[in-house]
Amino acid sequence: MAKLSSKRRKRMSTKSFALPGKRYPIPDKTHARNALARVSAHGTPAEKARVRKAVARKYPSIGKTSRRKKGGK
Repeated sequence: MAKLSSKRRKRMSTKSFALPGKRYPIPDKTHARNALARVSAHGTPAEKARVRKAVARKYPSIGKTSRRKKGGK
């Protein structure tokens, strides 16, 4: 994950964050995945829903993996 300096974070638009107050930065896919992990561990159910929605809106491919059935079929 690319280092996000405080200077760069302050310059980022509010659209680059999943929650108001510049919480859970999602400027790239790596940070978006990290935001999902952090909110999963520490967020309220409402925060989890908002972060998932923000990440899905900005990066639709995250969280959409094809899974094979057991037995390889």
